[in-house]
Amino acid sequence: MTTSTNSEVESNSEDIRVMVVDDSAVTRWLVQSIVDGQDGMRVAGSAHNGIQAIERIDNIKPDIVLLDVEMPEMDGIETLKAIRKKYQDLPVVMFSTLTEKSASVTLEALALGATDYVTKPHKEGGREAATEAVTSRLVPLIRTLARPSHLKVNYAPRPQVQPVRASSPSTSGPTTRTLKINRIDAVVIGSSTGGPNALAEVIPLFPQDLSVPVLVVQHMPPVFTQMLADRLDTKSHLRVVEVSSGMRVKSGSVYIAAGGIHMGVKRIGAEIFATALDDPPEHSVKPAVDVLLRSAISVWGGAVLSVILTGMGEDGLAGSTKLVETGGTVVVQDSASSLVWGMPGAVAKAGLASEILPLGEIAGAITRLVQAGSRKSLRA
Repeated sequence: MTTSTNSEVESNSEDIRVMVVDDSAVTRWLVQSIVDGQDGMRVAGSAHNGIQAIERIDNIKPDIVLLDVEMPEMDGIETLKAIRKKYQDLPVVMFSTLTEKSASVTLEALALGATDYVTKPHKEGGREAATEAVTSRLVPLIRTLARPSHLKVNYAPRPQVQPVRASSPSTSGPTTRTLKINRIDAVVIGSSTGGPNALAEVIPLFPQDLSVPVLVVQHMPPVFTQMLADRLDTKSHLRVVEVSSGMRVKSGSVYIAAGGIHMGVKRIGAEIFATALDDPPEHSVKPAVDVLLRSAISVWGGAVLSVILTGMGEDGLAGSTKLVETGGTVVVQDSASSLVWGMPGAVAKAGLASEILPLGEIAGAITRLVQAGSRKSLRA
């Protein structure tokens, strides 16, 4: 393995070229040891601050940049802005710590065009635990976000699927279910990679009089979910909070699952309360969409609308399958507007979605379906 992390290194022409920008030599070494140990990817070069990164990026020609949040001379935000001015399509993944400051800066970076983020491991966990924590998140992300056209890896290309609305049958791609107007008592939204920005486009568009609660699982660690809820709350007509166990679930509010714990719901008399479920991770994530969907079905039955947005993996597929079997409704984000069409794509390909829509139409569809279900309930 090449030990230098401060200069460009030789790599196979078909490898994914990773650039690491971090002021910590230990972090640069950790990332290089992980990346260089994988087939089909190499650290092609690095920099210890943003100024050096901007100077070197043309020579390194990376397929993806891993960018530290807090650095001297030029921090991650300013470096990201400089990269985006010249390289609009270059994937940039922020590398941040589990602190309130880093979470806030990371969310700002995502809003400014960062592609995604990876959290740095806890120092107290030891080298082996740190390596495993970074590897499990970073390697799949690199393979998904940085795929040169010549690279042959075991990842199917993202299908281009035309939006499918309730009024227009599908002519290509995954088929959709016939949309039935069902009563909707709750909305469950699931998202992962690209989710923070997707949620920032959807949730602020909900009307103030939305007559059902909205429960959200975004794959994020603790601290980040609280910061996400706070940011969405300032932009939205509805109250947006990070959920805590025992919190009453009310219509007209949005509840973000806390990082590191599954969210559930339970009925006590006529009221619904949030619960914390400390079960093992599912799909290697915690919280998981499938856990929340199962819990929501146990409370509301088929009167649930499942909305699956951009994200890696298949979290939400099993829960949406069970929801459809119970008589519920599923809407997914389309391929073109998804950063990663993994979660919504899995649901769409299974034929579970009643509508496959661009991100800009998701909030309107949710509102429309909730209102239509309310009118049907009143007529009944």
